[in-house]
Amino acid sequence: MKALRNFLDKVKPSFEEGGEFHAFRSVFDGFETFLFVPNTTAKRGSHIHDCIDSKRAMSMVVIALIPALLFGMYNVGFQHYLVHGEDASFFAMFLYGFLAVLPKIVVSYLVGLGIEFVVAQWRGEEIQEGFLVSGMLIPMIVPVECPLWILAVATAFAVIFAKEVFGGTGYNFLNVALVTRAFLFFAYPTKMSGDAVWVSKNAMCCLGSENALVDGFTGATPLGQVATGASTVTDAIGSSMSPMDMIIGLYPGSIGETSVIAIAIGAIILLWTGIASWKTMLSVFVGGALTALMFNQIGANEVMNMPWYEHIFLGGFCFGAVFMATDPVTSPRVECGKYIYGFLIGFVAIVIRCLNPGYPEGMMLAILLMNIFAAVIDWCFVQHNISKRLKRVNN
Repeated sequence: MKALRNFLDKVKPSFEEGGEFHAFRSVFDGFETFLFVPNTTAKRGSHIHDCIDSKRAMSMVVIALIPALLFGMYNVGFQHYLVHGEDASFFAMFLYGFLAVLPKIVVSYLVGLGIEFVVAQWRGEEIQEGFLVSGMLIPMIVPVECPLWILAVATAFAVIFAKEVFGGTGYNFLNVALVTRAFLFFAYPTKMSGDAVWVSKNAMCCLGSENALVDGFTGATPLGQVATGASTVTDAIGSSMSPMDMIIGLYPGSIGETSVIAIAIGAIILLWTGIASWKTMLSVFVGGALTALMFNQIGANEVMNMPWYEHIFLGGFCFGAVFMATDPVTSPRVECGKYIYGFLIGFVAIVIRCLNPGYPEGMMLAILLMNIFAAVIDWCFVQHNISKRLKRVNN
């Protein structure tokens, strides 16, 4: 590392003002800060003097995502071999999933970071670290059968129109990864819903299988099954699922959203490091559980009759609560507002599931909707505090 540091110090003057490669200063700065955390700190002013910065925060979120990502890779391979009725080793299943998911990660980062590099060069600004997290989230919230070119188009759309047009990292009011998923859902609905997109059925390499699918195969997600009238949920080959099966997450779904255990490990990392707000995270689960219990009393359809814990365990509820709702850029800043924000996300997600069977997930739209109202929540609490202080002064 010392040799690399010396090399960067040697070539750095060429990228600074007056150097022959001055036009690429932003690119060089991006690579340098990616390899080495800057040792510069604020010397005066009302800045917080601590050891955390955006790079450390983003890197910690990426680390927290790794358990869900690794499990998602294994689950992709597991579902593939399961629906073909073949036995395979743990390594074979994981390797198959790794080869299926890796191209999506590469495409996400190449497109997103490529756009951010171009915009930073054009504006003459530093390259921010915000897409380190978004680039990992995007492949984890899409079906395994999502074509790479469609993923590239959606990522480009989200980075440009949900982030860069508002000023870049820290200025976007919508979660970039969720905008990518929303674009995919509305622009290419057949690639984001139905029974054919959640299980990788085509052989990708020598590890794949050309055998026919087993009898009883269903590629529908558990929520999709309930939305179409099923009273119980099953896995990809029609076997009934217990609550423990739901927690483990070996069923069809988005790549990183199925395992409650893996997501819980990520939640512990985020809470222990102070990166995510426990107030937001907890209130999402409380809002979702209470709303599900309320609809249980109505029971007008199968989704309303689902136990509250199935609503929590299945689909993208846990993943959204831990990694999406807690995004510090798109959520409220005031502490009390985080309770309301999280509760409403859980409430809206279950309402969408129960009242709109055509869209059985709900979590994506719930978070995006509350992203819009996050600033309003902050404003209401700030105005309330101002009014209280004015009354105190006048009295």
